[in-house]
Amino acid sequence: MTYDLFAALALFAFVSSVTPGPNNLMLMASGANFGFRRTIPHMLGVALGFVFMVLLVGVGLVQVFDAFPLSYTVLKIGSVLYLLYLAWKIAHAGPARSGAASGRPMSFLQAAAFQWVNPKAWAMALTAISAYTPDHSLWAILLVGAIFGAINLPSVGSWTLLGQQMARLLTNERRLTLFNWTMAALLVASLYPVIWPQ
Repeated sequence: MTYDLFAALALFAFVSSVTPGPNNLMLMASGANFGFRRTIPHMLGVALGFVFMVLLVGVGLVQVFDAFPLSYTVLKIGSVLYLLYLAWKIAHAGPARSGAASGRPMSFLQAAAFQWVNPKAWAMALTAISAYTPDHSLWAILLVGAIFGAINLPSVGSWTLLGQQMARLLTNERRLTLFNWTMAALLVASLYPVIWPQ
């Protein structure tokens, strides 16, 4: 991989990782509701789950969609439905101190599995492999995964930290409820490019 291609990949990884999307919005909500420390498994699940996804896409998973185009449509519908469900859960989340079932952050495995129904994660993985591994060599695929791993974790951590800092403003139930409903609405809004592609 040339220096120019490496620099372009690092920039793509940074911009796509740090901009709002389902992962970052859910991490900000988790940081506000549960704090940074309790959200660490969620952050690690996002970062490592996405790297694993990139590696599998790079070694040939994308060929399944080429061979069976209907599978991509099924994945898209499932992704939208699952994200709507998560938006509902965020909107109705209570404060962690309530002890309610909704008062638990996402686990490492849940966050890692979520990457497979996250439309933004699919777009990032497919673009990264298509654009930055021209020879589709294992070395190039591993490098793409490593760059995303190095850049993604600090990016998702910053969203969690932002949510934790916002918790200082969310000291009463009304403000927390408004915040959670806003995060849920933004999560639903992030589906716009999936439902109505340009």
